[in-house]
Amino acid sequence: MIESAIAWLLNLIAAPEVGLTSVFLISFISATLLPLGSEPAVFAVIKANPALFWPTILVATVGNTLGGAVDYWMGYRAKQAFAKERDTRWFRWLARYGAKTMLLAWLPGVGDPLCTLAGWLKLPFWPSVAYMAVGKFARYLTMTGLLLYVPDGVWHQIGQWLG
Repeated sequence: MIESAIAWLLNLIAAPEVGLTSVFLISFISATLLPLGSEPAVFAVIKANPALFWPTILVATVGNTLGGAVDYWMGYRAKQAFAKERDTRWFRWLARYGAKTMLLAWLPGVGDPLCTLAGWLKLPFWPSVAYMAVGKFARYLTMTGLLLYVPDGVWHQIGQWLG
């Protein structure tokens, strides 16, 4: 049942007429603790319509930042459930450097839990969100910029291999 729901959601999001909406939804969902990458969607929309470069980067940044804020609030609310874990080095590191650690929220595999831990530690919300946004914006700008420099022939070859 959950597999068919996920397939339906992915088909809906993949619809070309909802490009920026898709980018927002995928970026939001991928910032939560669910394993989903948003860069392919961002790149696909920009590749299909280069005039949407900045709007796509901004929509992805907003969606991913809002997803990070959801992680923050989940951590904020989960604090009582896992109070004994507070003595780990991750918590001490976050407590030491504060909201600035949210610049690393873009890191794959680490960034989303980092947002959750920030909420758990009750780091200041708005500075945390601001640093999250800066880090995520830099990631989308860098990744998409690099992917746009790959010649189209390479993408066609990869498409043929995947088949």
